[in-house]
Amino acid sequence: MSTFDPDALECLAAIIEEGGFERAAQRLSITQSAVSQRLRALEAQVGTVLIVRSRPLKPTAAGQLMLKHAKMQRLLRADLEKDLKELAPSSTGNGREEERISVAINADSIATWALPALNGLAQGGLPIEIITDDQEFTHEWLREGQVLGCVTSLGQALRGCKMEALGSMGYVVVAQAAYAAAHCPKGLNAHNFHQLPFVAFNRKDHLQHGFVEQAFELPRVMLKQLFVPSSEGQVRAVRAGWGVSVLPELSVHEFIASGELVNLAPRHRLEVALYWHCWNLSSDVLDALSSALRSAAAQNLHQAKA
Repeated sequence: MSTFDPDALECLAAIIEEGGFERAAQRLSITQSAVSQRLRALEAQVGTVLIVRSRPLKPTAAGQLMLKHAKMQRLLRADLEKDLKELAPSSTGNGREEERISVAINADSIATWALPALNGLAQGGLPIEIITDDQEFTHEWLREGQVLGCVTSLGQALRGCKMEALGSMGYVVVAQAAYAAAHCPKGLNAHNFHQLPFVAFNRKDHLQHGFVEQAFELPRVMLKQLFVPSSEGQVRAVRAGWGVSVLPELSVHEFIASGELVNLAPRHRLEVALYWHCWNLSSDVLDALSSALRSAAAQNLHQAKA
């Protein structure tokens, strides 16, 4: 079995993760020429093209496999760093900044329960990189080998990965109290939802539609939408009176309790089941990530009754 130059593997990963040769060179503190040379050497060793030189750059199928291999090597080094620190607490390790441990987590989880779950790992020196996306798409980052784990709404294990249910996140539809009094004093219903602007995360955000369709038993709805690509930003936009939005109850319950926001459909709630997927490998770092997320989810998400 061939042994690949770890610097060449990191070079490939940097090109893909940074989206180009120039930024990869900056991240690795080497010249663009050196980046190109390392990539060419790796491609020669593998025997095929690893990067499509297009705009934007993208990995070939072989490039995705090599990227996953590079991330596995990072994980092994992170495990080694952890073990060395336990054996020699005074050791600072020699991990490099570019050797990040990447996970994909949906934006609503980052804004509510998931980030505090990782406090201990981050404070302990684990070089975590969190990639955010909609919960329906975070698993694509794992499927492509760009992360080693993800929080997603996909309830089917990916090939080569293990999966566990975390619980479900509850969503409610809210608006600023003054806005609600002026535009929907009797709440949200099947007759007025189409008149109100919904503040969505982005064009991939189907929660707004899903809530309305489920609450009012409609097969398909069209909504007027505004887009704010931040979970915290969505909350701020609703508090400022931009319109209504379907948001995690975890992020708005205090504002509802204070009367600043109004639950426009208190009898309806959308539950989104979340799952943790990660590579099926024996790794202390992966186990620590899984344990931290599992524990936080148990405290913050709704758990299915046994």
